[in-house]
Amino acid sequence: MNNIPYLMALHSIDGLGPIRLKAILDYFKDPKLAWEADIGEIRKIGIPQNVAELLVQTRQKLDLETYADSIQKSGIKWLTIYDESYPRLLKEIYDPPIVLYYKGEIKPQDENAIGVVGTRKITGYGRAVTKQFVQDLVSAGLTIVSGLARGVDGMAHQTAIENRGRTLAVLGGGLNNIFPPENRDLARKISEGFGAVMSEFPPSYPSLPGNFPSRNRIIAGLSKAILVTEAASDSGSLITARLAVEGGKEVFAVPGPVTSSLSRGPIDLIKTGAKAVFDAGEILDEMGLKKELRIKNQELREITEEEKRILECLENETLHIDEISRMLNLSAATISANLLKMEIFGLVQNLGSGNYCRV
Repeated sequence: MNNIPYLMALHSIDGLGPIRLKAILDYFKDPKLAWEADIGEIRKIGIPQNVAELLVQTRQKLDLETYADSIQKSGIKWLTIYDESYPRLLKEIYDPPIVLYYKGEIKPQDENAIGVVGTRKITGYGRAVTKQFVQDLVSAGLTIVSGLARGVDGMAHQTAIENRGRTLAVLGGGLNNIFPPENRDLARKISEGFGAVMSEFPPSYPSLPGNFPSRNRIIAGLSKAILVTEAASDSGSLITARLAVEGGKEVFAVPGPVTSSLSRGPIDLIKTGAKAVFDAGEILDEMGLKKELRIKNQELREITEEEKRILECLENETLHIDEISRMLNLSAATISANLLKMEIFGLVQNLGSGNYCRV
């Protein structure tokens, strides 16, 4: 795509969403021709009168080079749908963003990604569940995608960082308007070495309630599957799950306490076909990634001291978690967490009922 400053300027116009902007680019073939077209020709494509008038008004006062330079100087990078490095999975959705602004780095390995979403009003149960699943999914090599919102989203991003994993945060506004403000530091950490913070909205666009369904489609588009850990029945995370289903992707839900209203979202999803999951290994199996990621991670990762000791216990026999715990004088919870990671990496096999053997 040539004449990128013209494309950026067109993209800045309120009312030119991905579908209308694509129609303009398909018709004119060149964003410079679209930018310079008269209002009558623009209207012929089906662009509403008020949007066409706004385009004309904008080009009278906007300096294209200055606008593009100001974005670049603020540390914001961009990808267009015409770029080879544009995320492949996102390109496959019905209405992919024409321009994707981001800070940080988007890597090819981020194609192995799972969206982790849920309530903003997270409980202690939701924190524990989200943290455990994300920790294990990151250990298996998956990138975590979420929306930088309060609650489950923030916990998912933070846990990915704490476990030296990768995470992509998708905003409901421009990158110059990080929302919520208390997650600005988290956004900075992500962009400084743990993934990318991204948005389809121009950099100074405000975070408005109506933007979040659009944001959710990008989360679903970037992900191979969606995991909902805790959510009310009217949670926006269920929109993300629905969009994932429409895109032919798996949706996983964690059952919660029946006494909690924040268990209703996952329960409703399970009733309509989402898979109930109790650990990350089930997700990897369903996604068909367990073997692939096990091989990859065995090559990239050294066995920890605790894992070595567990393997020594299992050298010649099958043992229960409690037996290993007594032999090593470690808590059953510590042993269980290690065994789950080791199972993901293909070092041990779960024989059921808490019994494990070496592979």
